[in-house]
Amino acid sequence: MYSHGSESLIKQAREIQEPELQKFHSRLGKLLQGKELGHETVDSLQRLHLILSATKYTRALPPELQKRVQSLLSSPAEQFQVLSSAVLRETLPLSDQKENYIQENTSQLNSHVAALLLSQAGSRADVTSLCAQLLRSLESRQSEGPANSLTHTLPILNTILTHSPECLTEDHVTLLSKKLVDWLRYASITQGGSTSSGGFFTGPRSRQPVPTAELDGTVSGDFFTVLCVGQGFTEDQWMNVYSFSMLRHWLLTYHFVSNGNSTADTDDRSEVDGSVVSMVSATSSSSRLLPPKERVREKAFQYCQRLIEQSDRKAHKRTDTDLQKACLVEAVCILDCVCEEDASLVYRTFPCIKALFGRLSSDLSFARVLLPIAQFYLNHGEMAAVDCESVWKLVFDRFPAELFNDHFLAHELLRFLRLNLESLQLRVPQYTRSFPNLLKFLAWDSPAVVDDFVDLLPSLVTAGTAVELLHTLLDLPCLSATLVLQVRSTSLPISEPGGRGLLSLDAFRSPSFRGLFLFLLRGEAGAGDTIDRLSTLHELLAETANWPRVVQCAQTVPMLLHIFFNTVITVADEKLLAHLVLVMLERSSLLLNIPKYNKEIHRVFSSHLLRLCKLHPSLVVDQSHELLEFAGATANVYNKEEIYTHAVWVLGEYLSVSCDSRCSVSLITSCFEALEAVLFEITSSAPPPGADCPAPRVVTTLMSALAKLASRSHDLIPRVSLFLSKLRTVTRGGPVAWCSDEEDLVAIVMRGEELWSLLKAPGVAQSVLTPPPHVTTPQWHRDTNVAMPLRLRALTNLTHSH
Repeated sequence: MYSHGSESLIKQAREIQEPELQKFHSRLGKLLQGKELGHETVDSLQRLHLILSATKYTRALPPELQKRVQSLLSSPAEQFQVLSSAVLRETLPLSDQKENYIQENTSQLNSHVAALLLSQAGSRADVTSLCAQLLRSLESRQSEGPANSLTHTLPILNTILTHSPECLTEDHVTLLSKKLVDWLRYASITQGGSTSSGGFFTGPRSRQPVPTAELDGTVSGDFFTVLCVGQGFTEDQWMNVYSFSMLRHWLLTYHFVSNGNSTADTDDRSEVDGSVVSMVSATSSSSRLLPPKERVREKAFQYCQRLIEQSDRKAHKRTDTDLQKACLVEAVCILDCVCEEDASLVYRTFPCIKALFGRLSSDLSFARVLLPIAQFYLNHGEMAAVDCESVWKLVFDRFPAELFNDHFLAHELLRFLRLNLESLQLRVPQYTRSFPNLLKFLAWDSPAVVDDFVDLLPSLVTAGTAVELLHTLLDLPCLSATLVLQVRSTSLPISEPGGRGLLSLDAFRSPSFRGLFLFLLRGEAGAGDTIDRLSTLHELLAETANWPRVVQCAQTVPMLLHIFFNTVITVADEKLLAHLVLVMLERSSLLLNIPKYNKEIHRVFSSHLLRLCKLHPSLVVDQSHELLEFAGATANVYNKEEIYTHAVWVLGEYLSVSCDSRCSVSLITSCFEALEAVLFEITSSAPPPGADCPAPRVVTTLMSALAKLASRSHDLIPRVSLFLSKLRTVTRGGPVAWCSDEEDLVAIVMRGEELWSLLKAPGVAQSVLTPPPHVTTPQWHRDTNVAMPLRLRALTNLTHSH
């Protein structure tokens, strides 16, 4: 929201009248004619920008004023470059001078002019014309234009390539490819004597040209690269740096350019006339015979090989060491692109990449360099028939285990996994087994990486990993707490005199409990689905339940469980699904006690228990013993209401011969007796101390399940009818201890009377309580494509109107 003062200024700018605007234009024009531009000019330009931007319509300035504002683009003061560029972006160029407008601005190119030219390009033809002008400017010699204009040309071409690659023609590609070759391979190898332009090349002026140096201080013995240093640099050396910065993007996107109007001669006759380039290129005639695109690939290959060689030198400055790492990342990525285009280069590149991996793999400070190397092995390792085992051991073992708290590495590693998901699943068996390690990133910083794991988790769910993965997801808060303890154990003293220590930290350091924590910190699946002493682990970690990192981690688990169950039903057989049902029942009481966490997990379990049993009703018979044991425990009524209610419902719904022929009368009877005992116990006594009254939904679900079971075994009908009739009699005496709300009690009694009435006619009861599939499946009363809903609504209206 704007402040009151800002809103007033905007309103004035929008409501300015044409006569007043013309006077303002005239006054500004006179100010711009002066030799010195002061604060009044700055204020006037700022006001002009506000007037132009305050309306949604694009306005045109008077031609003379437009030219004067345009002339400020080349002002030595950047403040006027910024203001003039901002003003011109809000205006239309003069329609009859559009070509001249582009030409004049490209001749005085800087970053502000570049942004202006792109904003003024209103069509593909405009962008193509701009490309042509920019490429013509690249062909001019340094002495023919401003010293800095070329350094701004490549960035704007790179921007055009990003957003509109189709605006470049084949001729443009040929020309730019040739120029890139010249700058990358044939830049001057002596330092510039009087020009230095800041950045990481900044240094005092050099009085006479001397050779460029390597980062270790020795004289460069080969061609110039971004890792060469000096006190001053020539323009072609700066162009070398710019060319390298856009090289990978160029290799990835120049295939998408237009193929029309191509008249380029693919045999380059001259690299850069009259420079050191012509002398060097004369000795490399075989390379010059290649078409431009292939020549770019060849020179890119040579350039990256040289960078890798330079990165082995000991840099004198910390910033230069970081620069070496950044250049290594880019060099390996470029080599990957080059090999993707020309498979013959794989065999020339792999010895270098393999040696680089061997040199860096023992130093985890190079982890962000090693990821592009892993990408190279993934893309080309099979073709080169090399052993990738050591690469994947590093990526899936050491990186997550030792660098789980490196935010940058976490982002890049998870991005690497997402981009290569299909290839990893097919070619890298270690991937699906590494989930205990990969989940450490999630356990450490859940908010930052949860989106990545939403994409990755389905690929980790297989028939072999499903059970262990489910346990691991449920123990994520424990893993989060353990990682915090691991970091603290290395930074905090073992004992603090007079201080209050953390019991969990003492337990983490204790040999007695070391096995529990080591299991959580395991690096690979297969050591076992879970551990026997989970309750002990939860007691040890009880004080961590309110740690912010642990709480954040716990908040992501329910969503991940939904993804897990949605995926597992597509890969698991009934035997595995039966095992998962057992895990849900067991783990419902074995969770770290975090506020709201247990209830959320129970809610997820209950919804997917229902879904699994609906898809495979035979699961109820397969796990009938475990389900009955769970449903027969009265304590579950009070502390696991959600999952208990659904467990009782599936027993009443699917324990039937129509769902599974193995369902016997004795099984129905044993289920009935277990549920009857629970229902009798909770409705004949007060709840345990500290517990709330049983939820009405639990009571009515138990009653309905008993009625359904009795309708399938008529010998049980008298028992459930007796209970229902007693329930009605008991409640007439006033409030009861097991239900504190009168409305809830009325609803329970009403449900009991409905069931009692149904059971008087056993045949009808079975049809109503357990209707056959052909009755429930169509659901005509809900189908909006048939007339039944309309008829029902009409009948309802008729009955309500009388």
